[in-house]
Amino acid sequence: MMQKLLIFQSLWAMERRHTDGHERSLGENIAMIAGAGFDGVSAHYTNRRDVVRLNEALGGTGLKIEGVCFPRSVEDLRLPLELAAEFPVSHINLQPDVRPRRIEDCLPLLDGWIRLAEDAGIPVFIETHRDRMTTDLFFTLDLLDHRPDLPLLADLSHFLVGREFAFPVDAENHAMIRRILRNARAFHGRVASREQVQIEISFPHHRPWVDLFREWWDYGFRNWRSRAGDDAELVFTCELGPKPYAITGRDGNDTTDRWAEALLLRQIARDLWTAAAEPQQAGDCLIHSDRPMPTRAESK
Repeated sequence: MMQKLLIFQSLWAMERRHTDGHERSLGENIAMIAGAGFDGVSAHYTNRRDVVRLNEALGGTGLKIEGVCFPRSVEDLRLPLELAAEFPVSHINLQPDVRPRRIEDCLPLLDGWIRLAEDAGIPVFIETHRDRMTTDLFFTLDLLDHRPDLPLLADLSHFLVGREFAFPVDAENHAMIRRILRNARAFHGRVASREQVQIEISFPHHRPWVDLFREWWDYGFRNWRSRAGDDAELVFTCELGPKPYAITGRDGNDTTDRWAEALLLRQIARDLWTAAAEPQQAGDCLIHSDRPMPTRAESK
């Protein structure tokens, strides 16, 4: 047995939202994804009719599913878990659609969701996402102080743009991202800058940001491999969203071909996974250091 990297494509990211008004059908999108050799899709698991339709469309493709949900209460997770029990998923990606300002108000929700997931025997990962419980990096780190084993789905683009890290990113910020990555059970792939949540990864002048995310994902992959079982599977979902996530030109359309960039992003992830199987070299990048994260008092 050996660990595997599975790369999914987000169905939300397949939306064109072009000014010509044309949208591909679900079947056409799945045919594109399967034909390109992806391992699965990411799709909402919040409505039975949609989930049935999705699974019918996936029949015979061998594609796996990341089920996405947006609960506001513990009970809200029951339906996604029931659907996942009937229509199996690789995992549930939970975006906690609540915004408590106190850690103690979050813990009953997190504990309830994890308890339901364990009872159902279905992996549930909490996504790091803006306008959610995990919108703020510091707050999310405080959550981890209280629940050190909280399983996260790391979408680092939200923390970079939310905190507007200066470039080059300093040691303290790298250390905070490393703390998030040590709890990551899966990844959403998107490259941000300090001002934009999603930039065009094929533009040469964006290379410094692409390299930054490559370094973070490299650390995350290596750390995951060090703690996961020999037969475990890591899911990396390409999630280059349509406008207004995608930057658009004067004509109202994407400045790049997001499908082509998803394929490029997939190759980046594959290359990093291959490299993560090899021993690290002496003098590796700063973010591969395991120096403890400085406390707030020490960083002032």
